[in-house]
Amino acid sequence: MTSAATALTLMNYTAPMLTLPSTARAFGTPASLQAWLLNGTPLGLAVLLLVAGSLADAHGRRRVFLLGTLGLGLTTALGGFAASTLTFTLARVAQGAASAAVLAASLGLLAHAFPTGPERIRATAVWGAFVSAGIALGPLLAGTVSTLADWRWTYLALGSATLLVAALGTRTLDESRAPREGRTDLAGALALGLALASLLTALTLGRDGWLRPSVGLLALAAAALGALFVRVERRAAAPMIDLALFRTPAFRAATAGALFTGLAVIGFFSVLPALLQRGAGMAALTTAWLFLLWSGTAFVVALQSRRLAGRLSATYQLALGFGLSTAGVLALFGALEGAGWPRMLPGLVVAGAGSGLLNAALPRLAVDSVPRERVAMGSGANNTARYIGSSAGVALALALSTTGPDTALLASAALGLGGAAVTLAAGRGRGAGGSGT
Repeated sequence: MTSAATALTLMNYTAPMLTLPSTARAFGTPASLQAWLLNGTPLGLAVLLLVAGSLADAHGRRRVFLLGTLGLGLTTALGGFAASTLTFTLARVAQGAASAAVLAASLGLLAHAFPTGPERIRATAVWGAFVSAGIALGPLLAGTVSTLADWRWTYLALGSATLLVAALGTRTLDESRAPREGRTDLAGALALGLALASLLTALTLGRDGWLRPSVGLLALAAAALGALFVRVERRAAAPMIDLALFRTPAFRAATAGALFTGLAVIGFFSVLPALLQRGAGMAALTTAWLFLLWSGTAFVVALQSRRLAGRLSATYQLALGFGLSTAGVLALFGALEGAGWPRMLPGLVVAGAGSGLLNAALPRLAVDSVPRERVAMGSGANNTARYIGSSAGVALALALSTTGPDTALLASAALGLGGAAVTLAAGRGRGAGGSGT
């Protein structure tokens, strides 16, 4: 049930990748604002993931999961009725907030059900595979629906399916929590939420000019609010995130890996369908099938990755995933402007294999790197880093693609290499393996 909800969450996240051109036409969205059509959900995710994880641990992971699933179903369906860029973006932000509750609490429920050992490794690999499945199926659904009917039906269908999962979850899931002393860290939640909102808004607006005063002021506000968040967390009796965890190699590796997965992989592949439709002139459904080759390969590899657990630590699995993703992206060089789909197949398969390794290793390392009673917080911290990275990656890829898709491609490859290096450096020390035991 948790994996099904996770897949639907990612389907909702990726659906606009295929509908971006038609959605922009429907709303008359100028090129300078189109990043908001993609970045609404990651903004809501990044702002509330840590909050959702903390609330799930303290007040009940099942409760937060079900509320998030219900909220996601309703806001996704409402998004199908949006009449402007603003209302669609606001609906996407609300979907991101609900998705934060689903992702943080679902991995917490899973870690509680499978406390240690090979079963946890298998369960987190399946959860990661369903992340890949959601990424794969969202664009395919959107491409199919937009070919047969109006693109709005994509969101109505996803909303209905998510509400069905919410109803089924009330009967099948057991509650788990880790009560702690102290009140909910509202001051930390407010500081973090405002800091991330300022940062992601600055990154999105920066596409129109990084030296504009509004961008600089937002960046300064993000830095100041981030410093305030650290100060609050150090003094809080029950902080949302224990900053001492950053002394742990496994937690550092998990956080760095998630951040660079967003920057290097999610950012580029979020805009790839739009690049193919514009540069290569491909139909939406053709683009969806090519995207499925990448994400479908990721699904298969994530499912099989548990076979590597006894031979390769999670940290080294992350580095290998970044390496394969980078190799696959480089193989696409020169192929995104009319070279034909056969030229893209090898690169998409190799990049998909790398993404599958990343999707399997990240949840495993996220829950293994924190105390058992804080697994939802660990999931929230990991996914926060991932979606901060993805928001920045989307803004960067869209900005660079104005000079040609290969520029965005090279940036993704460079960030992938950086991700491998930073993850290995961050994970040095005892306890960085994430063996699941």
